[in-house]
Amino acid sequence: MELENNFILERFNPDVLREYDIRGIVNKDLTANTAYSIGRTFGHIVCSKFSEKKIAIGYDGRLTSPSLYDALCAGLLESGANVFSIGLCPTPMAYFAHYHLKTDAAVMVTGSHNPPEYNGFKMVLNKHSFFADEIQNLQSLTTLKNILTGQGKLNNFDIRKEYVKNNLKNIKFNKRMKIAWDIANGSMGTVIDSFTNQLSRAEHIVINKEVDGTFPNHHPDPTVPKNMEQLIKTVISNSCDIGLGFDGDGDRLGVVDNKGNIIWADQYMLLLVKEISNLYENPKIIMDVKSSKVFFDEVKKFNCEPIMFKTGHSPIKEKMKEVKSPLSGEMSGHICYGDDFFGYDDAMYVGLRLLRILSNEEISLNELMGLYPKTTATPETRVNVEEIRKFEIINEIKNRLKDIKGKIIDIDGIRVENDKGWFLIRASNTQNQLTCRAESLNKDDLPDLIKLIENQLKLSGVEFKFNL
Repeated sequence: MELENNFILERFNPDVLREYDIRGIVNKDLTANTAYSIGRTFGHIVCSKFSEKKIAIGYDGRLTSPSLYDALCAGLLESGANVFSIGLCPTPMAYFAHYHLKTDAAVMVTGSHNPPEYNGFKMVLNKHSFFADEIQNLQSLTTLKNILTGQGKLNNFDIRKEYVKNNLKNIKFNKRMKIAWDIANGSMGTVIDSFTNQLSRAEHIVINKEVDGTFPNHHPDPTVPKNMEQLIKTVISNSCDIGLGFDGDGDRLGVVDNKGNIIWADQYMLLLVKEISNLYENPKIIMDVKSSKVFFDEVKKFNCEPIMFKTGHSPIKEKMKEVKSPLSGEMSGHICYGDDFFGYDDAMYVGLRLLRILSNEEISLNELMGLYPKTTATPETRVNVEEIRKFEIINEIKNRLKDIKGKIIDIDGIRVENDKGWFLIRASNTQNQLTCRAESLNKDDLPDLIKLIENQLKLSGVEFKFNL
């Protein structure tokens, strides 16, 4: 099968070349020609390195994804790559296809959790994240005179059964549970029925199951509390044991307990780590700089070695390989299992592991979380700024706070820990935003930490007030 090719190889708008992926507003800074050019340049890399030149491709449920997929495939095929298409799917299924179909690389067309007008591309090369300088270097290939040209083949595969089977292979519930699932109209909707139909020892209430790229019910980002309100109501009104919420492409997990409280990733990760601590001797567990100090303190009590690392699912996955971590993640809900899994972020698999743990407990999820120290914290809060200013602002704040009393951690933005708690200000690598968070053990101290953040932003020309 050949795809019609009316595209041209062109330079990328530099704003779409992000740290972890390629992302932008469709038909503004990201076009069909962008997708084609990604296919030509990424295909050139794959065809230069591998003899079989096999690339797995999938796309999410956004309205613009099919046309970008077509253009991407056209570019890949013209580079000489053999395309293994798995069609509409969640991002983790594209990662799974890379292993299951034994391809040399994978590309997923997805806008992830961004607004509907956005779209983008996530890439994997030889079981490693393709990110940072690798993405930036695609720009130079757009003007390469001897860029590879060939005629690859397009092959279509339906691997949904294999994907579901792999995720469920060691999942068994030891008690009956009632589970609420919010698919957020994202692409995990393509397989949710296959999972719930096979999880027989449970009652399932699924909302927003239909894949709809307009996201009519709420925005598909479970790190924003208002996006979890529908799931919270579903849990409470149906007396569920737990609620699981997905982002637009199914690689990030949000959790609600049986009382309707949001359990953030750095909290539910404690339950996952406790299980891992019984399977490994002194395992290394990575969490990002946005995570609670309670997490790092408690993980040490499990005889695990916590590693605070910069935010980003791509660098964390690479760090996992380096230190041989069986479980790692970040505050945004990207959780990666190396234990009994492939080391990438699959929200469904993480949810299944959490459900298995919960089925072995005699007390509720709310009671389980009550065993850990209570803190008062802001959610992960995003502040819009000009793209060209976001890293400059962080440098300005670092210079102003270099003599502040407390422990300064500057591996990603600036995190300050003191006797009141801690706060963080960092630049997003995926959006024109700053990410801020603060946490205190005493609720009376949180306002002081928040005021520090607000004052620092104001000194750099950013007017912002936390809405708690």
